[in-house]
Amino acid sequence: MLDVKIDREVAGSLHEQVASAIRRAIAEGEARPGERLPPARDLARVLGVNSNTVLRALRTLRDEGVLEFRRGRGVTVVEGAQVQSRLSRIAREFVKVAHREGYTTDEIVALVRLVSEGSPARRS
Repeated sequence: MLDVKIDREVAGSLHEQVASAIRRAIAEGEARPGERLPPARDLARVLGVNSNTVLRALRTLRDEGVLEFRRGRGVTVVEGAQVQSRLSRIAREFVKVAHREGYTTDEIVALVRLVSEGSPARRS
């Protein structure tokens, strides 16, 4: 069973905390590529949350490309998930900081394009 913990005192949704804890477990090698995760029901019981909360977190990770749902095989960690998980965390933090600094989503996208093209930070 994954050593996943959540803190109900921390701001933010429970499903995001569950997703973050699973990302961390993958990044730290506790869950390896190709490995099957425990059933959502078992994770929910260990975490003391509703199964729907865990399922929502698992779907988030699937959408990020970290997990794969396979009929008859359960939920498995995708090959290369550690990199994807780390990049997802960095991207989320970047967007959060940019919004806090007053950037709109369109400005954030433009900034990423500028940076990826090797251009100076901002064009007018």
